[in-house]
Amino acid sequence: MTYVVAFDNSPLAKTALRRAVEYADAVGEEVVAVTAIQRDPSRARELGWLGGDESFDVETVARNLTAAVTAIDPDVGFEYATLDAYAPRGRVSRTVRELAVEQDAAVVFVGSDNAGRMVGGLASVGQTVSADDRYDVHIVRHDE
Repeated sequence: MTYVVAFDNSPLAKTALRRAVEYADAVGEEVVAVTAIQRDPSRARELGWLGGDESFDVETVARNLTAAVTAIDPDVGFEYATLDAYAPRGRVSRTVRELAVEQDAAVVFVGSDNAGRMVGGLASVGQTVSADDRYDVHIVRHDE
């Protein structure tokens, strides 16, 4: 089984990744970070996935995200799927969920500052990811 982290390089996603690594180390599990990369240069820049002078291409974004993941822990794997630039938020979250299932996730770690008191109240990727009952979900609401 694997601990999967929905990773977008945000502070909460980084905290979720660190937490997943801590938990996985305690029980001898593997950790994989997953991302849905949209073919949208402005979104990639907004999320900090590209440096100021880098041209957009999926491979560059994937390489930068892999570097961000391995900077936290070099043993963490990274998987991604590519989506159209105009994919709706629901498609992004379904893709993250599909990647989690492909990785045989035992637990999915999601960083979400809008988790509120109920998982059903999530208005982001976390809502769809947490709705799947094939794995447990750990929601990280506070960065370190």
